[in-house]
Amino acid sequence: MKKLFYLLIVFGLLTSCVSRKNQAIQQNILTLKDSYCKAPFKYNYSNKLPSYNSDSILAANKELKEVFSDQSILILNALDNLDEVHQIIDLKKDSSLASQVKVLQLKTKINSKITIALTELDAVAAEFDCEGERVAQIGNYVDNLNSSRNNKLILYSIVAGAAASIAGGIVHDQGWSNAIDIGGGVLGAGFGLATLNPKGKKVEFIHQRNLLRDIWKEKLESPNFPPFIWYMYTEKKFSNKEEHSIIGNMKQRWLHYQFDDSKEAADKSVIFSDGGFYRADDLHNRAAMLNQMQSATRTINQNINYLLLDLDKLIL
Repeated sequence: MKKLFYLLIVFGLLTSCVSRKNQAIQQNILTLKDSYCKAPFKYNYSNKLPSYNSDSILAANKELKEVFSDQSILILNALDNLDEVHQIIDLKKDSSLASQVKVLQLKTKINSKITIALTELDAVAAEFDCEGERVAQIGNYVDNLNSSRNNKLILYSIVAGAAASIAGGIVHDQGWSNAIDIGGGVLGAGFGLATLNPKGKKVEFIHQRNLLRDIWKEKLESPNFPPFIWYMYTEKKFSNKEEHSIIGNMKQRWLHYQFDDSKEAADKSVIFSDGGFYRADDLHNRAAMLNQMQSATRTINQNINYLLLDLDKLIL
């Protein structure tokens, strides 16, 4: 009887610890229901979108190809700085001090637009990074829920088996002893099988401002992104092979790796909705997708870096 008494005490202590842990997690989760990653106010960007007729833009500015790459010309067009570049080229033919001063003024104007573009890139990348961390916290919460549940069931299984063993030793009647052993074994096995829940727990996670939904739908414009950033995402000339846009390639990877090539499953996924009930796998997928978009956004800095190098060649 002493063994059974001690076993029950240990059981009570362990379940109490698990309960306190869950209460602490539940309190923390309340701070993650509303996104703290979005900007404190919505900036009304200009509705003017850069032209997607890249071939005609390049053809109209073919004289710039001696200094600028095709991508640099398209970025200058997107920033509305092509006129300034043409003026600089004309002014460079005159070596007077006035012309040199005007060149510097025009370059300053171009650099101002580039600086704004770079800060927009940083802002978007930062929001993807923040949202990724936020989702990771929720994912850890659900993982802890699943772990706590399984730990409880394993503990119940151990206690059931131990209690049946002890009770079987106390009861002298052979029939009752066998019945207790069988019942304890069945109960322990039931608790063990209950741990084999492939989906696990789920939690409600809301994200009405859903950047991933804009990426998945890939419309002509997106109110959640600055027009310049959206242009860089959706213009095929800025991808490696120029067959698909940056987010076009991203969507293909998501479809293959996150949704097993099922577009129907992707379209119905909670990941591209206003939010809802998430399981651990969905949360981990969402975190991975946000991190991938953060990386894709950062790579646009390379294009702007090449533009700055081309501009320096023009001024020298």
